[in-house]
Amino acid sequence: MTRRRQVWRVLRRILIGLVTFVLVALVGGYLYAKPLLLTATGYAAHNACAVAGIAGRPVAERTDLPPNPLVPYLRTSPNSDGSEVGSTVLGVLARQTASYRSDTGCTIGGTVSDRVTAKVDASRNPLASAPAAASNPAVEAALATAYGDDLDPAAKAILGTRAIIVLKDGKLVGERYAPGFDSTTRQLGWSMAKSVTNLVVGRLVAQGAVTVSDAALRPEWTDDRKSITVDQLMRMTSGLRWDETYDLGTPITSMLYLEPDMAKFVASQPLAHPVGTYQQYSSGSTNLLCDVLARKAGARADLPARELLAPLGLASAVWETDTTGMPVCSSYLWATPRDWAAIGQFALQDGVWNGERLLPEGWMATSTTAAPVATTEDPGYAAGWWANKLPDGSLLDSSLPADAYWASGHDGQRLYVVPSERLVVVRLGFSPQAPGKDIRAVPLVKALIAATSHD
Repeated sequence: MTRRRQVWRVLRRILIGLVTFVLVALVGGYLYAKPLLLTATGYAAHNACAVAGIAGRPVAERTDLPPNPLVPYLRTSPNSDGSEVGSTVLGVLARQTASYRSDTGCTIGGTVSDRVTAKVDASRNPLASAPAAASNPAVEAALATAYGDDLDPAAKAILGTRAIIVLKDGKLVGERYAPGFDSTTRQLGWSMAKSVTNLVVGRLVAQGAVTVSDAALRPEWTDDRKSITVDQLMRMTSGLRWDETYDLGTPITSMLYLEPDMAKFVASQPLAHPVGTYQQYSSGSTNLLCDVLARKAGARADLPARELLAPLGLASAVWETDTTGMPVCSSYLWATPRDWAAIGQFALQDGVWNGERLLPEGWMATSTTAAPVATTEDPGYAAGWWANKLPDGSLLDSSLPADAYWASGHDGQRLYVVPSERLVVVRLGFSPQAPGKDIRAVPLVKALIAATSHD
């Protein structure tokens, strides 16, 4: 009997040891993976909150979530009044919440005290009430191809085109929406917001509040970072360490879904390259830039509305903020397709709107000129806009006019401006799985140039 008890004691100790080991391994594994899981739940919570609150669309479990192995395990649900959305892994792990407010959109991890007080008068935007475009078979054929009308339903869904707006000489000549979307549906521009941020900079330059050569942008920068300028932040040549890969746990996703003060997070990054010598696409640079602008202009959440959205009459626009009230200038601008097109028309007109000059003369020519840099990962990137003409005179895309430039956003957002053709083209959608990342945008612009060249 004694021997049997001894055996049981040994077995119990072994069992306790195994259970302890498993628990420690599970807890350790969870703690190791927690930042990755929080990134996923933060993305899901913010996405569901914004799609419902800002866009006014119904939200299913996986609405507008990109393909990722974690997606099937995410559980997302709103509270009773829809003001907050929570997301977890398997209903219990890594909970993140996003809170909705009509002026600042959806914010992860807290509420925003700053308010957007600028009043926007939609009558300042001629496109807001413009009549539907007159029938033009050539334009309609171009739009049909861009929507994938020639594809089977599954392939068309993957192409994911949701809205196209075409302006010629400032007039609406083409407009089409996917089922479930219309002219009142706000859509997220993702990194097209960087191009709009360039326009905010231009507004402040015109007022004398900022110069593109301003340096010493952060008080804690007492090393070589103090030489970084506003222009270098716009052109992504700051040299700050960054990784724009949209994977779990990278700086870009950590910034967007884990950091309450995004600009502070970016400012803490060390230099990876000498300032001004290396061009690397960085959403962090744009968010840091907006924090600089806000400090100089004496505004935070109100900054874009006061300086740009209100003067243009973009009544639909919602520029979301982080929890400090700072607009997420890299990524989180929502607007109706017509308001996105108005932004393109404003750029085409070099900052003149309703007969009033709002940007310095020549601002767009300078902003869409890609400057030489010793090393670049992103040929053609200028001051927040992509330029077709490279510093050596060659073209980024030889099928487009040399003077073409564009705003480009994640998952297939595009805004093309072709000054020589007096043409603006907006393409919005959800296309993370488009084959070869081909969203048919360039062929669309080419076809529209041909379709409207007689006008």
